[in-house]
Order: sequence, then structure tokens, then C-alpha cells
Amino acid sequence: MSPFERKFGKYAIRNLSFVLVMCYAVGYVLQMFGGQVLLYGYLTLDPYAVLHGQVWRLFTWILIPPSSGNIFLTVIMLYFYCSIGTTLERTWGTYRYNVYLFQGMLFTIAGSFLLMGFRYLFNGAELAGGAAPYFQYASLFFSTYYINMSIFLAFAATFPDVQVLLMFIIPVKVKWMGVAYAVMLLFDFMSPGVEHKFAIGASLLNFAVFFVTSRNMMHLNPKQIHRRHEFKRDVKRSTGITKHKCAICGRTEVDSPDLQFRFCSKCDGNYEYCEEHLYTHTHIRRQ
Repeated sequence: MSPFERKFGKYAIRNLSFVLVMCYAVGYVLQMFGGQVLLYGYLTLDPYAVLHGQVWRLFTWILIPPSSGNIFLTVIMLYFYCSIGTTLERTWGTYRYNVYLFQGMLFTIAGSFLLMGFRYLFNGAELAGGAAPYFQYASLFFSTYYINMSIFLAFAATFPDVQVLLMFIIPVKVKWMGVAYAVMLLFDFMSPGVEHKFAIGASLLNFAVFFVTSRNMMHLNPKQIHRRHEFKRDVKRSTGITKHKCAICGRTEVDSPDLQFRFCSKCDGNYEYCEEHLYTHTHIRRQ
């Protein structure tokens, strides 16, 4: 368990994929009753509008659903992404899956602002007087579509030999679907225009960071990965081997992850105390 996970793991959101799908559901309702003007005019990730006071767009773009076509296919797609996301959360752990999703969202936000900087740097004269309409159009590329693609790529890398039924009939290993997705992303990336290049680059950067930090687990199957996480946690809890221990109350960093420990310079010997007893204990003196 990393120091960050020890400190912030308790704030991780469980069933985050389900929460994300519920956000899409809200987006579909807004689209149904508010129309395209409400959904794409005021909720998309538009950095130009954000810098002009519409800061809610940093969060509301997550409500934009990845598809608005056939309702039956949309439900199937949302169920699929919710299923693979839940599987990843159970295998990686809630904290690590939260980091992956929120990291992808932050990269997407950063990509939209980098696009704005790029356009002003190389096409500033063209944007004079017409920046708002352009960035409203460009914001459509920074959606949850590529977030979902990055989830699937991570799933394919973690579960390469799992089979799914393509069109409910043809059994296909996930790794080949992952390759097909990667080819689609590469084809989109090579097409004219810079907007989708920044959007795709942000999602692929998220996957690249995941791949680099998880390369030592790629050869393990899902059960082995889950078992490794469980083993490390259980060993830490059961062995009693700790780095810090209070000489008064006996608490360790395992018992209280948020507790700070310090050695006392006035005691004779290496005596360590928690923050509650550091200034209240009786100093130990050798005779």
C-alpha cells in the first residue's frame, strides 16, 4: 500500500463505474427534456467559457453521454462499460481504479486547455472575434467517449484472454477487440484536424501511465492480481512488523495510518512516541 493510498484510500468512491453511468443517465434526461442546446451549449468542456466564468463546465462535461443513438444499443453499451469497470475495480482495488478514472478526467481537462493554448499560439489571428464559436465546437471532442475507450483498453490489457460475444454470437478474445480499438484510435488520430488529436492524446496518456505503472502485473491473471493485493494487505496486518510504534500506547502506523510519530531527543535511548504522547510523556533517563 502506497503512502498516498494509506492517506487518501478512505475517500475512494466505491462502484465508481455505476456512478459514472448514473451521470450519463442524468445527461440523457437533460437531453430529452432540455434538448441539444442545454446539453451541448452549457455543459461541455469549453476552456474558453471556463476562463470567462462558466467554471461548472469543469464538472458538467461528465454528464454528456457517450452516445445518443438507438436506446437499446445505448443500454447495452452502458451495461458493458459498467460491467468491465466494476471488474477492474474488484481486481485493482477501489483506490487504484478511482485514480485511473480521475486521472483520465484530469488529462482530458488539461488536453482541452492545451488545445486552446495551441490554437492561440499558432492561429491567434484567425480566432480574433470568433474564438467562442470555435471552442464551443472543439469542446465536443473532449467527452466521456475517450474516457470509456481508455477503460476498455485497460480492461483488455488486464484480461487479454477473456472472451466476449461480439453481436451476441461471435466469441472474441478481448485482446483482439483492444487491438481493434487501438487501430480505430490511431485512424482517428491521423485524420485531419487537431481537436481530436488532443482529446485522443489525453486518453492514451492515461492508459500509457497505467501500462507503465502496471507492467510488472501484465503477466498475471485477474485472480493472481487480486490475490497479490489481498496477500500484501493481510501480511501487513498480521505480521506485526511496523516502522513506528508509540512507547506509551503501543499504537503503530498500521493501527492509525494518519498518526504522526516522532523520537524524543530528551529521552535516553531510541524511544518513539505518537503525536498525542510526544509532549506529555515522562522522559526516560538512564541511571
